Amino acid sequence: MAGFNKNKIINDPLYGFLTIPTETVYDVIQHPYVQRLRRIRQLGLSELVYPGATHTRFHHALGALNLMIRAIETLKRKGIEISDEETEAVYLGILLHDIGHGPFSHTLEQVIVKGVHHEKISELMMERINMETSGKLELTIRIFKGEYFEKPFLGQLISGQLDMDRLDYLLRDSFYSGVSEGVVGTERIINMLHVVQGNLVVEEKGIYSVEKFLVARRLMYWQVYLHKTALAADELLFAILQRARELAVEGIPLGSYHPLIHFLGREIHESELDDETLDLYAMLDDNDIINALKTWSSHSDRVLSVLSQCMLNRNLPKIVIQTQKFLPEKIQEFRQNAMKKFSLSEHETEFFIREGIVENNAYKTDGGGIPILGKDGVIRDVAEASDNYNLSSLKDTVTKYYLTYWR
Repeated sequence: MAGFNKNKIINDPLYGFLTIPTETVYDVIQHPYVQRLRRIRQLGLSELVYPGATHTRFHHALGALNLMIRAIETLKRKGIEISDEETEAVYLGILLHDIGHGPFSHTLEQVIVKGVHHEKISELMMERINMETSGKLELTIRIFKGEYFEKPFLGQLISGQLDMDRLDYLLRDSFYSGVSEGVVGTERIINMLHVVQGNLVVEEKGIYSVEKFLVARRLMYWQVYLHKTALAADELLFAILQRARELAVEGIPLGSYHPLIHFLGREIHESELDDETLDLYAMLDDNDIINALKTWSSHSDRVLSVLSQCMLNRNLPKIVIQTQKFLPEKIQEFRQNAMKKFSLSEHETEFFIREGIVENNAYKTDGGGIPILGKDGVIRDVAEASDNYNLSSLKDTVTKYYLTYWR
């Protein structure tokens, strides 16, 4: 539409008024692939623990875009050369970084399209939008894939140990869940960003804010992302979709939304993600899973119907978490009890008694870590530069094992 104003202002509860920076960014936000993110919860099933955590991937995408705008402005102010083309490309990169997420985000990633990570689907969706916009995402895709070697810091702003994605989701998830441990000094960190030899660094004055950021990540993982009740809910939904897939492969009608049945009825590999399949995937969102649960709650298959009813009514399994692997005989004991109590076959107990592993790694040094630029011009990793002796322990991966069961 000629003369249409695309410099829209959006009111965000965290940052206030956000301005859409360019017409291309506006057009991409309007794309159905991006609008779909309005219907995908950022925190999956965490709302079953924190009722306010119903914000979406769309909220997060806009928030991360806002932080990217501030970061680029900061770097330009410090004399870092970033062209208009590179600026728009990195804006689009952060806006689209989560575009490939499926329903309920990470929960169902390996059930609906097995063996294909959401980042690969994001890449394919970007390429599709690029084709539809006559190549306006060419540079964005290079940066996203880590192939823009001229200025590595642009990719590090999108995906790194201290990127705009993490800065936004920690603050946003903290806000909506009500868990205050996720509050980080976003403004301080962004204002302390700099570039040395093409790589992103943080000026020494921002080291305490970076320390708080790393601690916040560790705490938010235990309190929100890996909360035991959320894990139990994830396993329940995972078991339901696995059972549905099993029935679909056997040719048993599921009577739910066609695109969902399309993915459940076959195992789709990366090479099979053509335009038609990608469009079917893009039609899926949280609402389809909820509607399927309603349909399956009265399905003739007892396992599928019982578990679907439990999910809809928040009747979640119990969960045990420990630092050691569960002994096979202990798992078998739980399964034997379930077989007797619920009149299940041995195979059916696999959907009721579930085991899994969770890992909490707040800080990974591989791939560059978080470099701190000292006043003496020397660059050190934050764990080395910090006088907080406990910070280095955040590099260690904490592994725990869990078992879900029904009484």
